[in-house]
Amino acid sequence: MFNYDGLNRKLKEKGVTKTDLRARIGLSSRTIAKIGKGEKLSGRTLQRIADYLRCDSAELMREVSDNIILQTLRDEKEAKISGGLYHELQVRMTYNSNHIEGSRLTEDQTRLIFETNTIDAGEGVLVDDIMETIHHFRAINYVIDHSEEKLTEEIIRQLHYILKYDTRDAALNWFAVGDYKKRPNMVGGHETARPEEVHKRISDLLHRYNGIEQVRRVTMDDIIAFHAEFEYIHPFQDGNGRVGRLVALKECLRYNIVPFLIENSKKAFYYRGLANWKQEKGWLTDTCLDGQDTFKALLETLGIPCGKTEQ
Repeated sequence: MFNYDGLNRKLKEKGVTKTDLRARIGLSSRTIAKIGKGEKLSGRTLQRIADYLRCDSAELMREVSDNIILQTLRDEKEAKISGGLYHELQVRMTYNSNHIEGSRLTEDQTRLIFETNTIDAGEGVLVDDIMETIHHFRAINYVIDHSEEKLTEEIIRQLHYILKYDTRDAALNWFAVGDYKKRPNMVGGHETARPEEVHKRISDLLHRYNGIEQVRRVTMDDIIAFHAEFEYIHPFQDGNGRVGRLVALKECLRYNIVPFLIENSKKAFYYRGLANWKQEKGWLTDTCLDGQDTFKALLETLGIPCGKTEQ
């Protein structure tokens, strides 16, 4: 489904109905039905409508959300604004999430790559660290672009592909970039789902999670629980932590909840919370809420109110 907020807004602004479009520029009944259902239109059709309304076709596809954080990220991403929320989220989340997983790049190096697409590489900097930093920037873009969509296996696998393609791992024919693991693995000495179990366990987890909104509003606790269960399954050969945190970001944006940013300095608490989730849920919850406070502090620094955003 495509949500053409800009199209509906422009039609209202011009006082043009969908029936008018059919009569004045010859749109078919099928195309009018597509507009009503929010389905994707061809570029040619969008351009015809834009020419009639005397506007840019890109304006017709612009989504507008009452989620202040999401809309700020969209606007700043589109306008390539420097020094705002989008800029800082890209640098801080990429640095911390990669560093938790062993990247040697500093925050300053990460910032330099984002801002200038160059790096002052010191001794011992790995090419994969640079590649995965660039890929993480693109993964955050993907999250912003798809934030309001229902969480699916396809989205999860695509995030893994964005992170890991063209890395050294991708050259291994058994690594399965963008697909579930082919070999069993362990995390922190603990057993994870076997390769043949992954699809069913992820499918079941998504079914339970996506079913919550049919009963009540999804909360921060639900997103944290999903994150923990996802990491217990550990569906990929590598990159599970980064994918899991990107998914959590997406779902916070989807449900208008202030996201959480796990800093590398809190890694020990984060790992303890994940390892002990089944026995004690408070440790991971507290760490994620601390990460939410980190994000709130960034919002405050940038003068961005939470508004309707859930806490």
